Amino acid sequence: MNNPIKENLIVEVIAAHNLMPKDGEGSSSPFVEVEFENQRLRTQVKYKDLNPVWNEKLVFHINNVADLPYRSVEVNIFNEGKSGNSRNFLGKVRVSGSSIAKEGEEIVQLYTLDKRSLFSHIRGEISLKLYLSTKESKEENSVSSMKFTKQKQKKIHQAPTSAAKSLQQQLGQEKKQPQKPQQQEKPVEPNTGECKPVVITTGPGSASVGELGFHSGGSSEFSLKETSPYLGGGLFKKDKTSSTYDLVEQMQYLYVRVVKAREVSVFNGGEVMAEVKLGNYRGITKRGSSSSPEWNQVFAFSKDCIQSSMVEIFVKEKEKEDFLGRIWFDLSEIPRRVPPDCQLAPQWYRMEDKKGEKAKGMELMVSVWFGTQADEAFAEAWHSKAANLNFDGLCSIKSRVYLSPKLWYLRVTVIEAQDLVPSEKGSAMVRFPEISAKAQVGNQVLRTRIASAIANRGLSNPFWNEDMMFVVAEPIEDYLMVSIEDRVGPGRDELLGRVLIPVTAIERRTDDKPVVSKWFTLEMNFKNFGESKMATRFGSRIHLRISLDGGYHVLDESTIYSSDVRPTAKQLWKPHIGVLEMGILGATGLMPMKIKEGKGSSTDAYCIAKYGQKWVRTRTVIDSLAPKWNEQYTWEVFDPCTVITIGVFDNCHLDKNMTIGTGASDSRIGKVRIRLSTLESDRVYTHSYPLLMLHSSGVKKMGELHLAIRFSCANMVNVLHMYMVPILPKMHYFRPLSVSQLETLRYQATTVVAARLNRSEPPLGREVVEYMLDHDSHMWSIRKSKANFFRLMTVLSSLIAIARWVDSMRSWQKPVYSFLFLVFFLVLVSLPELILPMAFLSMSLVGIWRFRSRPRHPPHMDTRLSHTETVYADELDEEFDSFPTSRSGEMVRIRYDRLRSVAGRIQTVVGDMATQGERFEALLSWRDPRATFLFLVLCLIAAVAFYMVPFRMVVALWGVYAMRPPRFRSKLPSPALSFFRRLPAKADSLL
Repeated sequence: MNNPIKENLIVEVIAAHNLMPKDGEGSSSPFVEVEFENQRLRTQVKYKDLNPVWNEKLVFHINNVADLPYRSVEVNIFNEGKSGNSRNFLGKVRVSGSSIAKEGEEIVQLYTLDKRSLFSHIRGEISLKLYLSTKESKEENSVSSMKFTKQKQKKIHQAPTSAAKSLQQQLGQEKKQPQKPQQQEKPVEPNTGECKPVVITTGPGSASVGELGFHSGGSSEFSLKETSPYLGGGLFKKDKTSSTYDLVEQMQYLYVRVVKAREVSVFNGGEVMAEVKLGNYRGITKRGSSSSPEWNQVFAFSKDCIQSSMVEIFVKEKEKEDFLGRIWFDLSEIPRRVPPDCQLAPQWYRMEDKKGEKAKGMELMVSVWFGTQADEAFAEAWHSKAANLNFDGLCSIKSRVYLSPKLWYLRVTVIEAQDLVPSEKGSAMVRFPEISAKAQVGNQVLRTRIASAIANRGLSNPFWNEDMMFVVAEPIEDYLMVSIEDRVGPGRDELLGRVLIPVTAIERRTDDKPVVSKWFTLEMNFKNFGESKMATRFGSRIHLRISLDGGYHVLDESTIYSSDVRPTAKQLWKPHIGVLEMGILGATGLMPMKIKEGKGSSTDAYCIAKYGQKWVRTRTVIDSLAPKWNEQYTWEVFDPCTVITIGVFDNCHLDKNMTIGTGASDSRIGKVRIRLSTLESDRVYTHSYPLLMLHSSGVKKMGELHLAIRFSCANMVNVLHMYMVPILPKMHYFRPLSVSQLETLRYQATTVVAARLNRSEPPLGREVVEYMLDHDSHMWSIRKSKANFFRLMTVLSSLIAIARWVDSMRSWQKPVYSFLFLVFFLVLVSLPELILPMAFLSMSLVGIWRFRSRPRHPPHMDTRLSHTETVYADELDEEFDSFPTSRSGEMVRIRYDRLRSVAGRIQTVVGDMATQGERFEALLSWRDPRATFLFLVLCLIAAVAFYMVPFRMVVALWGVYAMRPPRFRSKLPSPALSFFRRLPAKADSLL
């Protein structure tokens, strides 16, 4: 032989993570089977382990190394059945031979398990190490030891207990033998033709398998963490009503209120301002008059930033460095104020001049004290962190509370029109008129269908009777304009008349009682420029029924995680059932969002919380990746099954000079949703929530948000009663709206709310409102489709597990259990009155048993449930694509072909379901006369048999027949199933 050294392929199976339970008992007993060039090897079985660790090497001989790039390695994971002969598929991975490294360059790679077919229920990952090696003897010994270990494991199950224990100890000693550490070097680049999952890391370097960990809870980086902050100085543990700010940490501040000055001597009548200086921090008031300026401003210096033992207050002339007067206070002598004490009264102090002598007549009214964020002056204070902000910038970073406008549904029913006079252009042309009605409220425009000619009416008296719904907000300033138009050509409409109605004059209703319809005279604008009066068309009028419906809840959020479901009309509101209190403590580990000139990267973070009509905005902490807000807010709760949304944003309205910019949009950092029904009453939850954002490059952790939440309810009976009340108000059930209508109205409501909040001061940006309300949640995403599909399969998994358990009873693998099951079935048949009590008792016992393992923390964003850890880059690119698409034609073609492939499989499944239904219909349709005749004969025989034999005996005989042992069964399908499959379907008539 010219080449005595023969290379082998080494497949090192490390571990698997989060496998699908398929043994019917909530677990699996997985093993890995690897196939390469007609060689098949398998690992040990890890019993009852969804996160198994093997660390086994499998050696394969390679016939020709040059052909390796054209070969592939097939890795399958199976669950070993209880009998040892059956197995369930858990997932597969196919690795191209071109990605196999050489010995010494191998690294552990994490692969996502693929499905065998479209409807395979698969999840999890497997870590492998594949490389080429010439050390044949050593690897062969490893394989032989693995085979020897398998033989020992088989003996363990067959040997007595004492022998089994000795063999297990021997196996444990063999597994504990030390192994040489393997050095990871430069990874091998994967084949560019293969589609790999997106792997995202939030820190420097790449995460190895050991760093990621294999545990059922998912990655600890994205998990919820319980914290132990020192809330309210420890007051909430004693009495939760003893402090208003008992869900936040106390923050100490030095407050300086500069009120006014008198007898200030200024040359040439210049403007005067005051400057407060504490170490390196200083704050400047607005400019005042020359002789007796008044400022009445408060400055707050965080105790953590105090670097001096005294605070100084200067009175200066505009744009001059020299001061006119000065006072100072020793910090050790400043009093401390604790609410609910009254505010400290300001006093007059004689100022010193440049020489340090008391100036004659020049006095300054100030008050200085130590306090916390519970002080009334905290909200209006100038903060030391905003040292370089002007007054406009200071207003934009303060805490604010916003209220969503009250929204109404405006229902417009266009019934008919009479005595329409066609336009001159329309009457001269020989054509068929196309008349429709258009209604407009603000930017919302809806149009009826084109009216058709009805007997004895003609096209001059069109009839529609169509409903149109709009969203209006209080204070109502809009007008409703209804116009009649005639389409004379493509994109050309001739106005036949219109009517303008103020929305404030429209009748309001709170129930489904009909509103009296009214006739309105149609008017027409003169076309002459500058002429504003209206021309009335003789006899032309329109019949309308208009109302403001206050019995609906105007949805601006998705119904799945809505924060408020009350109707618009306040007289329909019920008393609140509880109070939600939330302390927004701070955030840690935020990602830098922007680059400031000369300061590097930074983040100016603020937090938004939305529940019901109340929006709260914390102050903006400037230039900090670990901001501390420690602000507490309260909401009234009217329904426990609602969700509060908390979002974190970066304030991008501060440019490089720290002044208000224009055209900037606040960047998203992340958000958290908490459902109130998952919270226990009167319990304080303190956790840090991961802030996750899905980018086009994958999921990324942007930081952690620290919250303290408490849901209190005075009467538990009222809370439990709410679970029996319909979710939405009565009008949604008496006069329901279609799904398409609700989606359109939700889009309109979101637009109206964003426009109104954008007019506040400081404005709440449209991008913030849309992100908090999930404005784009209806957009197509293959990732969300997969997540919803697997959610459905998880729901059905319990039913599938029950079916498999019943099938295992029918298989008589454990004769004792099968016999007991058959006896229990016969007892229930003989005593059917026990079926429902036994079912409800079983559910009660299961619920009581699961009480110990109930969730102890609120829910949070789950990356595994959202399928963000296994998503592909192309799928993310498609999800973040604009609508309509902005990608190239070739990319759109590829995605369209993929969508056609998936839709083709769905089409096949839907066709099969339709076929089965049509076969049921064919039983009595005489489409197949012989089959229908045979079915009728069998029905008559069955009717006589069921009349003669008691029903209990029929069910008992059917159960005994179904539970017959496998030796008395045939592998062929039953005659009834064969008869059903032979029935005709309408699929034969499809083109």
